[in-house]
Amino acid sequence: MLIDGIITNYLTELESLKRSSINTVSSYQIDLNQFYNFLNDREIESIKLITEKTLRNYLLFLNEQELSVTSISRKLSAIRGLLNYAQRNGYIESNPASRIKNPKIKRKLPEVLSVDSYLKIHTLLGEDKSGSSLLIRAVFEVLYGSALRISEICQLDFKDIDLENNTIRVLGKGNKERIVPIGSKPIESVKQYILTRKESHKTSPLFITPSGKRIYPRFIQRKVKENLERVTDIWKKSPHVLRHSAATHMLDRGADLLSVSELLGHENLSTTQIYTHVSVERLKSTYKKAHPKS
Repeated sequence: MLIDGIITNYLTELESLKRSSINTVSSYQIDLNQFYNFLNDREIESIKLITEKTLRNYLLFLNEQELSVTSISRKLSAIRGLLNYAQRNGYIESNPASRIKNPKIKRKLPEVLSVDSYLKIHTLLGEDKSGSSLLIRAVFEVLYGSALRISEICQLDFKDIDLENNTIRVLGKGNKERIVPIGSKPIESVKQYILTRKESHKTSPLFITPSGKRIYPRFIQRKVKENLERVTDIWKKSPHVLRHSAATHMLDRGADLLSVSELLGHENLSTTQIYTHVSVERLKSTYKKAHPKS
């Protein structure tokens, strides 16, 4: 089978059997199509002709494009997955990528809001009682209050929120479902927003735009950026900052790492540990500013 056919079958497996997210499948498709074009330019039509040297030449090619280490690492992971698939299905005897390691990534600490900055946003949004402002306030409260991903809040329906038991059913990465708590203040904001809605069927979207459509990532990104600009000068002003901030603030106040990991829907505890480093860095910064012996 030709390489493009194997790529198509691999992406189908990711989507149907492994239940990878749409964003993951889309990213892999872009990365593998780029790799396919590289091979095509060198007249490599059979996957059996891909060697370790071929892959190292491709890495050199990517470096020449001045891509970030993160991008190169992601592209190599996509190729490794493809070749693992080819080996499992008998298209190749061994994986030429098995001895090639991903470039080391220096992980950046996520930027977070201060508690005071978040409270300022809460106050500013509370001053406007219009339907649109109630929507944005409820979205902010749920993103921060339950530390949701942007994709998770966009998928919420009325049936997913339990206003009596203060919980939300969330569909996370890999279509994995989890139940997360939601505080009394976010619940109150959601209730006030719901009063502005004309319909509230179980399968109806929980949050809709002023034009009546289910909220979507770009809409939330725009609104979050607009409001973060009012209270903070941090460089990154994305919805994920609210998730980072919620996790960091919980750890600052004594929450245990395992509980925070479960709340965030992380598969590995090591993913959550990045927030402990954020807390330590914040502590160091406070110490340097305030301690007379610093």
